[in-house]
Amino acid sequence: MTEKLSEETRGPLLEPLFAAGWQMVDGRDAIEKTFVFKNFVEAFGWMTQVAIWAEKWDHHPEWSNVYKTVDVVLSTHDVGGLSALDAKLARKMDSLSE
Repeated sequence: MTEKLSEETRGPLLEPLFAAGWQMVDGRDAIEKTFVFKNFVEAFGWMTQVAIWAEKWDHHPEWSNVYKTVDVVLSTHDVGGLSALDAKLARKMDSLSE
């Protein structure tokens, strides 16, 4: 079962994400990032790739898409905050956007 990140594990898991442009969501134990692509097709294609991993890992993002921009929020609802799954999916999103 997934657990909420402890204070000890937050730094090692989250600091690299913050360096890559992720940030904490005000008022929530969640992280967010905006991804901007060249056009709608690239944005939607990226979302499709992410959706395959999200389904495989049974961990689904909160996200919205307007034209070439995708806004993402990650948090694990089952634990009421951030878990290792959020960090894992964030890293995958970053790698797929390169």
